[in-house]
Amino acid sequence: MPLEPALAVFQNPFTRYLAATRPAFLTASLMACLIGLAIAWHDGLVFDVMAATVTLLSALLAHAAANVLNDYYDAMNGTDACNVERVYPFTGGSRFIQNGVLTEIQTRNFGFSLLAGVVLAGLWLMANSSFLLLYVGLVGLFIGWAYSAPPLRLNSRGLGELCVAAGFLLITVGADFVQRRGFSVAPVIAGLSYALLVTNLLYINQFPDRAADTAAGKLHWVARLDVQHARWGYVLIVAMAYIWLLLSVALGWLPVLAMMALLALPLSVKAARLLLRHAAEPRQLGDAIKLTIAAMLAHGALLAIALIIGK
Repeated sequence: MPLEPALAVFQNPFTRYLAATRPAFLTASLMACLIGLAIAWHDGLVFDVMAATVTLLSALLAHAAANVLNDYYDAMNGTDACNVERVYPFTGGSRFIQNGVLTEIQTRNFGFSLLAGVVLAGLWLMANSSFLLLYVGLVGLFIGWAYSAPPLRLNSRGLGELCVAAGFLLITVGADFVQRRGFSVAPVIAGLSYALLVTNLLYINQFPDRAADTAAGKLHWVARLDVQHARWGYVLIVAMAYIWLLLSVALGWLPVLAMMALLALPLSVKAARLLLRHAAEPRQLGDAIKLTIAAMLAHGALLAIALIIGK
């Protein structure tokens, strides 16, 4: 297991703040954005490389802001401080506040600074596409803030999974919108299976955090249900993701080549089997979490490639 962060390791302010965003996990947003760009390419739109680049930057900034602010609000409610069953670096937050690398105030200010960067990038994209992009941006910013911030704290109300699925689907929709300069159902169809697999990463990460989250009143579904029932939620989300992919291809909404994304299914199945076996043993879930990440990224990459070459 990797060592947790320490101030002595992050003397350089740039590397300190960069690491606080949990950059390895930003690949989830990168992939959601690539799917949106891929469906736009698949539909034969005139491709704007500069707009695509700014879109990618905006998505990464938004995800980074959500990660940092989640750390701040979880420090405020005490969840991360009392989490002794965490599987670092996957669960229990970045540990930057708890280990004295950043203060709560520094974390809060950094999170809102990242949101300001998202707003600036969004304004540029809106000026170069359509004013209607504002609605995508506003909903995305709302989800990123309301997920963990009081008074809404949506993840504590059993709405965290919905927030994650909607948030990552919005990235795909927004990336397509910038190229298309308008809304379409195509990115929703293309991005839903991936968004569900990202949701499963949140879901499985909640098992090691369950005791701490429950003590802090963070009552997501894994905390609300007993472990033996909660573990089946993972299987349900996996099934929904791949059934949606199969249905989309069968109905002609996605090209047949999109079936390539099914190659990620064995990874999801192996992760599900490990979770079913070790749901009550949080420290044994590291491999299942790694497989969940691998399945998510493999599915997204294969789907994006299929959309590009299946034009």
